[in-house]
Amino acid sequence: MKAVGLSMLFLTTAFAAAFAFAANAAEPAVVHVYMQPMARALTFLVGVEKGFFGRRSLNVEVHFTKSSKEQMEGLASGKAQIVYSAVDNAVAMVEVHKKDVVIVSGGDSGTNELYVQNYVKDFSDIRGHAIAVDQTNTAYALQAKKILLKHGVKPGDYTLNPVGNGRRRLNSMVEDQNNAAAILNLPFSLQAEAAGMKSLGRTTDLLGPYQAAAAFTSRSWARANAQTLEQFLAGFVESLRWTVDKKNKAEAVAILMDQFKLQKPIAERTYDLMIEPGFGFTPDAKFNMEGFKTALALRAEIEGGKPAEPDKYLDLSYYQRAMTLVK
Repeated sequence: MKAVGLSMLFLTTAFAAAFAFAANAAEPAVVHVYMQPMARALTFLVGVEKGFFGRRSLNVEVHFTKSSKEQMEGLASGKAQIVYSAVDNAVAMVEVHKKDVVIVSGGDSGTNELYVQNYVKDFSDIRGHAIAVDQTNTAYALQAKKILLKHGVKPGDYTLNPVGNGRRRLNSMVEDQNNAAAILNLPFSLQAEAAGMKSLGRTTDLLGPYQAAAAFTSRSWARANAQTLEQFLAGFVESLRWTVDKKNKAEAVAILMDQFKLQKPIAERTYDLMIEPGFGFTPDAKFNMEGFKTALALRAEIEGGKPAEPDKYLDLSYYQRAMTLVK
């Protein structure tokens, strides 16, 4: 009887352990994504709301940040597993902050435009004023510097006001007329237009093809969580396909209106521009190598140094494997 009792105890304990293991294995993997609150977040919001991530056993939590600095700090500390932001921020993390960061997908072309106050009639009128930027030495600040330089306005002719994300850049221009210009993207560019500001041109027209936002992470996390990363990228692509399908426009517009408190006309225009080829979302989040070379050349020209080879910052093998999972 004693032996039978021990056997039953062993079987009961083993069954409980197996059940606990199965329960834990079934729990969704939590992935914290840091990004700025802007229209490009639509794909992730759709992925959560429509279940594209959930069906891949992922619990994706989207965190809106005040600035790219907050994104970088979140990734470096491990609070964020994925950052979806301008690829130049990934390059800056590698080159400036010496972090082992890798870009794992493409995303979009940025929908960036140089918006100015109504008193600015041409580029020369920016002299003596400030440019509102996220940070002074990354991404779209570099775009602004290059555009102004091309039009004869040199760095000493203006100051840089690092205020943070697109919403904050727009607010800074509304609140202080001395902030003469800023690179704005959707929906803030349309809100700037509604407030009486004007565009001096799209950055893709002024500078050429540009790889703007993409997903990047730490190499160590990617190696240790390859399957999770690949499932995440597959869910991202599936969500993107749903988002750009015009038959889903009404639902997508409703998400934009709810998330960003937009009036319907602005939300509809935002959607139409976000799906415009070469300006908004890139089909299947494919990486734009030509656009990335533009970004690398721009950083080297404005910040000094020689452009590194793109492969230094890339590992698209996760994306390639993810595409075999996409339904």
